[in-house]
Amino acid sequence: MSFFKNLPFEWLVGLRYTRAGKRSGRNSFISFISLISMAGIALGVAALIVVLSVMNGFQKEVRDRMLSVLSHIEVYEPSGSLPNWQQTATLAMQDKEVLGTAPYVAAQAMITKDDTVRGVMIRGILPEQEPKVSEVASQIVQGSFGALKPGEFNIILGSELARGMQVQVGDRITLIAPQGQVTPAGVIPRLKQFTVGAIFNAGHFEYDSSLAFVHIEDAEKMFKLDAPSGLRLRVVDMQRAPEVAYDLSRILSGDLLITDWSKQNRNWFAAVQTEKRMMFIILTLIIAVAAFNLVSTLVMTVTDKQADIAILRTLGSSPGSIMKIFMVQGALVGIIGTAIGVALGVIVALNVDVIVPFIEHLLGVQFLPRDIYLISALPSDLRWPDVWTIGLVAVVLAFLATIYPSWWAARVKPAEALRYE
Repeated sequence: MSFFKNLPFEWLVGLRYTRAGKRSGRNSFISFISLISMAGIALGVAALIVVLSVMNGFQKEVRDRMLSVLSHIEVYEPSGSLPNWQQTATLAMQDKEVLGTAPYVAAQAMITKDDTVRGVMIRGILPEQEPKVSEVASQIVQGSFGALKPGEFNIILGSELARGMQVQVGDRITLIAPQGQVTPAGVIPRLKQFTVGAIFNAGHFEYDSSLAFVHIEDAEKMFKLDAPSGLRLRVVDMQRAPEVAYDLSRILSGDLLITDWSKQNRNWFAAVQTEKRMMFIILTLIIAVAAFNLVSTLVMTVTDKQADIAILRTLGSSPGSIMKIFMVQGALVGIIGTAIGVALGVIVALNVDVIVPFIEHLLGVQFLPRDIYLISALPSDLRWPDVWTIGLVAVVLAFLATIYPSWWAARVKPAEALRYE
């Protein structure tokens, strides 16, 4: 109680006006509208936190699945060949941020099985080095990653690619290289039969349907290469891959091109960021609508309290003090609504994996069917900077909504307000 006694009288009166009066039904109605405004702000804040958390979760899930196949950083020469890759790998490992390196061969080709033809991206790898830069070895669903042995011409296919080709482990397919062989009869495509040694599932349709792995020596023979195409690197923190790539550009010697995962998928990440910004703006409008409901609430309060305002003015209160009273009332509604919304949004965002299955079981529906989507559960990634930004925006909007009604209350003239009292 001593805390409230030490508050300025503007705060005490503003807090008093926030509560419903005992003798006036109109006061109760105004307080009810205040509660509705508060609930609207809370729901808007909670919805924005949950939606952004789910969008962050989807982005993180897709990114992680992409990087389970892709590398954090790639190093290659403009000529498309990196003969001294061992030296480059040794220099790269001197950077403490680099966890592992592995050479690769990248080429495009076609694979055929009976009457089925598919275009694929062939990646030649060293099986003993590849686990240092990707998770393909742990994504094998059929067969064995160890099937890739030099000279045996085995191939590992993505699950969607294998399904489209209707092949299983042990089946033979024909690989067609775009570089043809010149013969007296003309240019003949280079063909080679490969045995399906394993099938992997990265959980990303683009790579599961278009990527295939072979041993790096078999790839070099197939595409007539003298050296790997380049070097793939994995770093400690994928978010710092651009900075690490820049540091490596000063360490590595030769005419090398260095690119990181964010540049390789720039369009996708830019589209996701644009979608996130637009969703933030759209859902912020919900908060704005609820916040500006405070305008009507405060206008009704000012109309109802004109006699009180006149008495306070005759007792010596300045227009600024009157303005503060109603700004305190409106700001309090905004702050409480924001606090409730933040708490509700955080709780829901942290428990999406429990709440959504409960709703699916209750309604007998499935929001993400396994046969349509690659993931069957809603991911959520709560980021506290987003939470603080949303809370700040909601409080600012609520504060802005109090300015005009409070200014109008400060302009009330005591004589006119008390004329009919």
